[in-house]
Amino acid sequence: SLPTESCWEFAARGGLDGALFPWGDEFNPNGEHLANTWQGIFPSSNSLEDGWYGTCPVDAFPANGYGLHNVVGNIWEWCADWFSVEHPLTPKMIDPIGPSDGDAKVQKGGSFLCHISYCARYRPAARVGVSPDSTSSNVGFRCMYNPDSTISG
Repeated sequence: SLPTESCWEFAARGGLDGALFPWGDEFNPNGEHLANTWQGIFPSSNSLEDGWYGTCPVDAFPANGYGLHNVVGNIWEWCADWFSVEHPLTPKMIDPIGPSDGDAKVQKGGSFLCHISYCARYRPAARVGVSPDSTSSNVGFRCMYNPDSTISG
């Protein structure tokens, strides 16, 4: 299934609570690219400093602390939750579920078409609401396994 927004964010942080990005507080530490993002002048000139023009292979960048690759950059990822302007995570909530309905679903992670100067969506806490019937080459999903669920058939 798709992860809830809170599950996605927990996994994306990779154990680094409070850090801006899954790898720490600097976007390009020591000039190193750690996510597939747009470099150069958007949208006219991508300098390809990270080596990729579109999507990249899953292992193109280092994994986060939980072993997950490309949790930010590369593609926006759908979450199961409906979007609301309230961020669902607060210090007192554990695995909160978003609204039961709405007009937009949550997407997280940013994509290869986001430039750091205008699209600060590479933070695990960042989020957007998108109509569930929309699609694009920079949108995808990450499945979540729930060991408490049963599989039939």
